[in-house]
Amino acid sequence: MTSLFEIFKIGIGPSSSHTVGPMVAARRFAVHLEEASLLAVTARLRVDLFGSLAHTGKGHGTDTAVILGLSGEQPHLVDPAAAESLLASLRTIHTLTLLGKRAIAFDVEADIVFHLDRALPLHPNGITFTAIDSSGHDIKAENFYSIGGGFVVGDEGPAPKDKAAPVPHPFESADDLLIRCEADNLPIWKLVLENESTHRPQYEVLAGIDHLWFTMHASIDRGMKAQGTLPGGLNVRRRAAALAERLRAKPIGDPLAPLDWVSVFAMAVNEENAAGGRVVTAPTNGAAGIVPAVARYYTDFCLGADREGLHSYFLTAAAIGILYQQNASISGAEVGCQGEVGVAASMAAGGLVAALNGTNGQIENAAEIAMEHHLGMTCDPIAGLVQIPCIERNAMGAVKAINASRMAMNEPEGHKVSLDQVIETMYRTGLDMQSRYKETSQAGLALNIIEC
Repeated sequence: MTSLFEIFKIGIGPSSSHTVGPMVAARRFAVHLEEASLLAVTARLRVDLFGSLAHTGKGHGTDTAVILGLSGEQPHLVDPAAAESLLASLRTIHTLTLLGKRAIAFDVEADIVFHLDRALPLHPNGITFTAIDSSGHDIKAENFYSIGGGFVVGDEGPAPKDKAAPVPHPFESADDLLIRCEADNLPIWKLVLENESTHRPQYEVLAGIDHLWFTMHASIDRGMKAQGTLPGGLNVRRRAAALAERLRAKPIGDPLAPLDWVSVFAMAVNEENAAGGRVVTAPTNGAAGIVPAVARYYTDFCLGADREGLHSYFLTAAAIGILYQQNASISGAEVGCQGEVGVAASMAAGGLVAALNGTNGQIENAAEIAMEHHLGMTCDPIAGLVQIPCIERNAMGAVKAINASRMAMNEPEGHKVSLDQVIETMYRTGLDMQSRYKETSQAGLALNIIEC
């Protein structure tokens, strides 16, 4: 089973598939060179980016991510402030130190190639690393695919899971999950907790969730303080701080004020993401604001909110994210923004029902409703930047998640469309979607709203 800590990963912005994934892939390739005793004979490297990575890689910071990964940096540990200084230094001295051990010549403009007219066979986010010796011969080449949410696979596909430690409650579908919960008389969150506790003590699982929430909460707070203009050339101004200030100045009593705050929370996170700050993939960076915004709604505005409720929120949201990741896709380059914002809203809706002590059936219903009303959403970022419409989409997705949870908890008679059916529909819709609407910035808002 995919783990909660694979669905939620600490990293840096602006994109899990275009920044976090390539950083992971680059470091993995460098490690493979070292393991094959080729690090010492590597004189140059060539990096070829294909498909969506080529079309929007510059706006998403893929070149910077690759350099950081080859240098040995990891998404959850890298200092966001160090990225720009490293890139600036590299452009000046044209030297890259692989894993911090082997200095090689490296020209960012010449050695990272964006192939706008080609794609690798397994996924739109393809990347090839080639090591070259001092004689100019290729000594090792590997393909990697950044398949969304920071997940990376090679040509051989996903690495097999450890068969020595099977989880007690494996599930392949939402129906399967509900049946297992009923058979063992467990809420979804407890079933997931027992699965996670197979690989580490339960207290470590809960402490890990606390750390994820601390990181998310911090990104909200930073986003609500930071001002100025986001990088990338669109001159998009940060709005979360000013919006928060205006909300604080309003008279108390507006019944819809909590939803205004939810929008601010979500936008704060995604402005941090757009600025290359530290966020948590949930399940992607482009949709990183929704799960924390709804969690903050729970802690700030729901009576009886407590630590156990937060744990049940994240454990349940992870179960829903796992269903999408294993049965469909969480990659905007593969299925459009429905696979990012839509999945995040689905996760948050089900998680909120769990935190509010709803039933397993209501959780499944809420997750289905939230996705049903994101079906067909394209991924069309202007200028290839995770800014417009991405930041506002997170605010709208968070509000939809809350609405979906309330609809599900107020509906006593069940529903017609299952979560499994909507997951399959989302995936089929994404496959039918033209590639120019899937994180290539070749259509939609990216084409019709041109910033000079």
